[in-house]
Amino acid sequence: MTYRTGFIRAGVVALATVTTALPALAQEIRSWSCDRLWQERNQIYKDAGYCFKTARAIRYFGNSGCSYDREGDVPLSRQQREFVALITQVERSKGCQ
Repeated sequence: MTYRTGFIRAGVVALATVTTALPALAQEIRSWSCDRLWQERNQIYKDAGYCFKTARAIRYFGNSGCSYDREGDVPLSRQQREFVALITQVERSKGCQ
């Protein structure tokens, strides 16, 4: 099965599917560049209304329509949090800055 991150961000994929597909998804994500990982992770937060703090994120995503100043306050689904955690883990293993 092919996974498209936009579908996961939108919460279309059921938690059971994400959980059972995690190994295949993790393998695909490991092939992404550090920039792509950063963009995908932060797009999840942008879509949920996070107000970015770094100049890079503000330049790339902007802060129009943002509602949440603290990352922990952003209302993410369990699937989104798992996906963010997976991306973060891959970023760390690749030494992304």
